[in-house]
Amino acid sequence: MMGLVVIAAVGSTIPILIVMTGFIYATSVFRVARSLGQDVMVSDFVEAAKVRGEGLWWIITREILPNVVMPLATDFGLRFVWIILFISALSFLGLGVQPPMSDWGSMVKENLGGLPYGSIAPLMPSLAIATLTISINLIVDDISAIPAANSQTA
Repeated sequence: MMGLVVIAAVGSTIPILIVMTGFIYATSVFRVARSLGQDVMVSDFVEAAKVRGEGLWWIITREILPNVVMPLATDFGLRFVWIILFISALSFLGLGVQPPMSDWGSMVKENLGGLPYGSIAPLMPSLAIATLTISINLIVDDISAIPAANSQTA
């Protein structure tokens, strides 16, 4: 909803879309990162590092960051897919990328009139969006499974 208000007020250039999308999704990323960091911060191995006299930078880079990087990578993959869907939906509504440029949402909108006549033109960008979404999710699943496989063998 906030994205629609911002675009209606200032216009829909690519820099505005990038800043607006980053602003909308950044708060959720910060919330997830803070929650993950707090969960790791109260772990016994972090407490042991504090007792050993390790500095804050060492604790962050050697204890906390390795334990939160995979959940954050998974969250990044999901948010990337949501951002693609958000930008495509804005373009479908006519609020996204404007006509000399094109994206998948505007391609679906432009070719929607041919759908009752059997044209597959609006289905191709939709298929591209679906393929990208599924591909990103599969890649993120594979990447997040790598440390789990390594930790089981150790």
